[in-house]
Amino acid sequence: MKNPIVLWLAVCASVFSVNSFAVNCANLPVWSSTGVYTGGTQVQHLAKAYEANWWTQGQNPASHSGQWQEWDLLGNCDGATSSSSVPASSSSISSSVSSVISSSVASSSSSVVGGNCASPQYAAGTAYSANQLVQNAGSEYRCMIAGWCSSTAAWAYAPGTGMHWDDAWDLVRSCGAVSSSSSLVSSSSSNSSVINSSSSSSMPGGVRAPGDSSPLPRHALVGYWHNFNNGSGVIRLADVDDIWDVIVVAFVDDAGNGNVAFNLDPALNKAQFIADIAAKRAEGKIVVLSYGGEKGTVTLNNATNLTNFVNSTAAIINEYGFDGVDIDLESGAGVLHGAPVIQNMVAAIKQLHSRFPNLYVSMAPEHPYVQGGHVAYSGIWGAYLPMIDQLRNELDLLHVQLYNNGGLATPYAAQSYQAGTVDMMVASALMLIEGFPLAYGSAGNFTGLRADQVALGLPSGPRAAGSGQATTANINRAVDCLTRLTSCDTVIPSRAYPEFRGVMTWSINWDVNDGRIFSIPVGTFLETLP
Repeated sequence: MKNPIVLWLAVCASVFSVNSFAVNCANLPVWSSTGVYTGGTQVQHLAKAYEANWWTQGQNPASHSGQWQEWDLLGNCDGATSSSSVPASSSSISSSVSSVISSSVASSSSSVVGGNCASPQYAAGTAYSANQLVQNAGSEYRCMIAGWCSSTAAWAYAPGTGMHWDDAWDLVRSCGAVSSSSSLVSSSSSNSSVINSSSSSSMPGGVRAPGDSSPLPRHALVGYWHNFNNGSGVIRLADVDDIWDVIVVAFVDDAGNGNVAFNLDPALNKAQFIADIAAKRAEGKIVVLSYGGEKGTVTLNNATNLTNFVNSTAAIINEYGFDGVDIDLESGAGVLHGAPVIQNMVAAIKQLHSRFPNLYVSMAPEHPYVQGGHVAYSGIWGAYLPMIDQLRNELDLLHVQLYNNGGLATPYAAQSYQAGTVDMMVASALMLIEGFPLAYGSAGNFTGLRADQVALGLPSGPRAAGSGQATTANINRAVDCLTRLTSCDTVIPSRAYPEFRGVMTWSINWDVNDGRIFSIPVGTFLETLP
């Protein structure tokens, strides 16, 4: 549970902490919540100097500085600051905080505790176990979820100060002479709104939409983790940031006659990999195995292939502990209208779903195979649509790849929308949710999916795909348009779809290699949605 007095103390510690470095702020602009800042831009805020790590708008430097966050703290301003950025004196701050604390405690679930805590100091990345005690920022905490407590992402899970600390930790007591009260009522009207503010959300992203039985959070960040080094490097699953909700492991190998195999990269240890999957699942993450990829194939031409495919997939799921499967068959897999792989894949997924009733199923086709059916309905154009239609009851998430294939023709305008634009992203999602005419209406219509079954699919950065990159600002605008009808461009939905699921990217590996330029701005934005 959130403890409001800890939040108040954490804010005070973050804003008014003393830094040993001094920076001349005379020529630095004062940070503005409406300003747009690019990487390397320096500002002053509350008598401190900060530098932007990447594009940012609205992220307060006082609460968004640190490892993998929008800002770096450069140090305290040396006195040559703008008068609008200088806070009250430290003595008045200390007095104010003491006054708030002493006058606010009306009832308490535990007694006042004095003196220092004996528990060890919290350190990000340490392997903590459930119920283990640590101290941080002047208070003692008990670990509730070991995986989150042990995260390397201090900005998210550092007890008392991280953005999501109370998902991992429970406050035990103050390490000073302050009550560890869990019920506070301020006697000071000027501070009551701060002291009593807390969140009662029981799950990330709020309440799910009617009919949504998916294990996903309401708004999800999905990433492909690839089991090979294409220049981005191979990383352990344990090192994948907690901001990712779904980790899609790419890819399964075609072992012939319908059989599939999963061959782990030689740089990784199999036992450790299996343990890492279990740990991620224990943290509430979804880890699935993907078929296909750019060069990947499956053999699904006859009944024998189908039986072998299902049995070998089930064996991999049982051995490694995957939550489900992802279908990412591309040009090399022979997905064409009328090809046996389509109906046999439908049959395979239904058989696997009967063996594993909670099987997670996702798809990541390229957009010619899906929305391309609006232009033509033969060959590859719209070839995934029969598979999507027949698996709509089993399908958890469809994230069409909006890259490496140029612009998108839609029913909403005569011209194609260019890749990376807000209009293309919004239009592509609306087609999947609201349905669209096939071959300009000559081949019938595709019936739309639920909005919670749809997500955008985009490259994580400039090196992750050959084309189709979108700025994180445009991605967030598109999601904002779809969920809240704000930030739209020319394509404006007829109504908001607040249950729209989120964003997928290729890839987690490239995102890490590029300094998390995708996951932090997009993942953080998704967490702000209702």
